[in-house]
Amino acid sequence: MKRLSVILLVLALCLSLGACSSGTNVPEEPEEPGTQEPETPEEEDPNAFKFTRENFPRLDGSTSTVPIAQAICSVLLGESREQVSDLVSFSRTTASYQAMMDGKVDLLLAAEPEESMLSRFEEQGKWLMTPFAMEALVFVVQEDNPVDNLTIEQVRGIYSGEITNWSEVGGEDEPIVAFQRNATAGSQAIIQKLVMGDTPFMDPPADYIPTMEGMMAAVREFDGGTGALGYTVFYYATDMEMAKGLKIISIDGVAPSDETIASQEYPILNPYYVVVAKDAEADSPARILYDWILSDQGQALVKHEGYTPAGNTGEEEQ
Repeated sequence: MKRLSVILLVLALCLSLGACSSGTNVPEEPEEPGTQEPETPEEEDPNAFKFTRENFPRLDGSTSTVPIAQAICSVLLGESREQVSDLVSFSRTTASYQAMMDGKVDLLLAAEPEESMLSRFEEQGKWLMTPFAMEALVFVVQEDNPVDNLTIEQVRGIYSGEITNWSEVGGEDEPIVAFQRNATAGSQAIIQKLVMGDTPFMDPPADYIPTMEGMMAAVREFDGGTGALGYTVFYYATDMEMAKGLKIISIDGVAPSDETIASQEYPILNPYYVVVAKDAEADSPARILYDWILSDQGQALVKHEGYTPAGNTGEEEQ
């Protein structure tokens, strides 16, 4: 995982943008990072909003958005990532949407939840739900597996139980062991929506795996040959380095990368959303943070942290 200091984050943002003037005050470098309060620049607007621990919105979201949430808190509060870690105790994708509906959090940074939760969320008509970054669903095998590419149709065939042997997709003559996440996982919602569609999943070869780390471990540690197959999101696999020792395969002949995600050449893409209540006042901390994440400065931080910015997508009122 990228472990950048607050100083480097602020310098990178200010150098790339020329100034930090989004209406929130990004702190300058403290004399001793993490130990002193950052000084307020003399040129600041004294009426500009300033985030503090007391007014900072309650956050929740997906496991794979924890790093960007930590970076946001670090930059806007002028504290180290370790110091802000208590503000980023995420409950994972679907549970975070439930927490939002229950009034336990003020802002989400999350992938799309599973279908039934998304339907319940949309029916309330209470939320602004806007893409702030793009993510790719990627598939992993053991390094010794000779298969380097699958088509979406082949992936669908594998997870429906129609394709059961690697020799059917150009590999060795050995059974395919295709692990699955639990129904409420963000990556499970993506594969259901973008790969399986109306095609039902086969029963998994073992119990459903509740965490992305568990999925990577199941494929990596499978000792019945090289037949294991799993999936996760690109950022988790690469920037968080959770796919070490595994091979990320191409889909429809396109390898997932920062470039192919940004160009949307890679075929299995889904947004990360920033979500806030529609009725949040324009000067409320939650709405100010929502707007900042979608601003040029916020999108610069998204890119700086290794995510692919969503760009000017416009609000989606749910």
